[in-house]
Amino acid sequence: MRPRPQRLPALLLGTALTAAGLGVGTIASAATGRPGDAVAATHAGHTMAVSTLSSGDDPDGDGYIPAVPQVTGVTPSTATPPSRYFHEFQANCSVTHTAADDPIVYPGQPGRSHDHTFMGNTSTNAYSTTASLSGTTTTCKAPADASGYWMPSLYNGDRKILPVGPQTIYYKAGVTDYTSVRPFPKGLRFVVGDPMQSADEFRRHRGFVEGWECGDSYFNVDFPASCPSRPDVQLNIRFQAPSCWDGKYLDTPDHKSHMAYPVVKPGTNDNMCPADHPVALPMIEFKMAFPVNGDMSQVRLASGRGYSFHYDFFNAWEDRTLKALVDHCIVGGLQCDARGYDQTHPEAGAVLNTDYRLP
Repeated sequence: MRPRPQRLPALLLGTALTAAGLGVGTIASAATGRPGDAVAATHAGHTMAVSTLSSGDDPDGDGYIPAVPQVTGVTPSTATPPSRYFHEFQANCSVTHTAADDPIVYPGQPGRSHDHTFMGNTSTNAYSTTASLSGTTTTCKAPADASGYWMPSLYNGDRKILPVGPQTIYYKAGVTDYTSVRPFPKGLRFVVGDPMQSADEFRRHRGFVEGWECGDSYFNVDFPASCPSRPDVQLNIRFQAPSCWDGKYLDTPDHKSHMAYPVVKPGTNDNMCPADHPVALPMIEFKMAFPVNGDMSQVRLASGRGYSFHYDFFNAWEDRTLKALVDHCIVGGLQCDARGYDQTHPEAGAVLNTDYRLP
């Protein structure tokens, strides 16, 4: 068994120490003090459980997948670079399929999860590993993005509602020193949010941006009772992921502890990574649009009420392309599209060619 971290990140899992916590399962007893010794609770066919089965990326099944090599000797950046309002690029990815699979929470256990709507990699299933995802086909505009993105499926009554066309997944700086952001390591995976969270926990979640919205209705923690019945109105949500990494693990048993949200630098309004998660990575933001409006009384998620929204990310980008986009758009302080092009700074050029490939 691999050595366990001594403690969980307080920002993400502090409230999980109580029975009304974030739903990642009952934290270990005082006798062991280990985050992996948990008994998970179920919710709508999904369990935020510790990993207990071996998989292609986790042969011993203990839930810890070490990064190779690990990132050491990093301290959180406290620098304040020249102010740039934007430092981001987009991954525009369409829906591929739906399935009751989750290769992060339930690796190798098809049908164990609630239903998920998958985007990006067309092959994502319960058996997906870093190797199986890498280099395979994708619905993202950039062929180099073979990552898996998924979220609980949305229903109106018994009818499944799928987002239409490319959805917007932002990659942006979550820290003030945008020049310190580095690419995701291959195989990094994590869960954002929790199907067990309460309405109040969802509203107070560090990833909460505008909640559920439609028409002129914003900041809803649950689905609005109704939305304007117009062709231009869809149900939308934006939710941000943690962007600070411990540099040690590609996954941990709760699928969260290796990641953390930025913290405020004391005495300033600047954001920086916490000391125990010092590596600044891109902050992913899902911006999803579902073609449903009018009477919303029968709208639900496969995981439950609207505040059970969460999503998963499994990085399988081709390394050179991801680094080029991060360096040009995030580190370069630009607002880029999926080609790595900022129309307000045409002189900076684009990272990818018209086929969305690295030249």
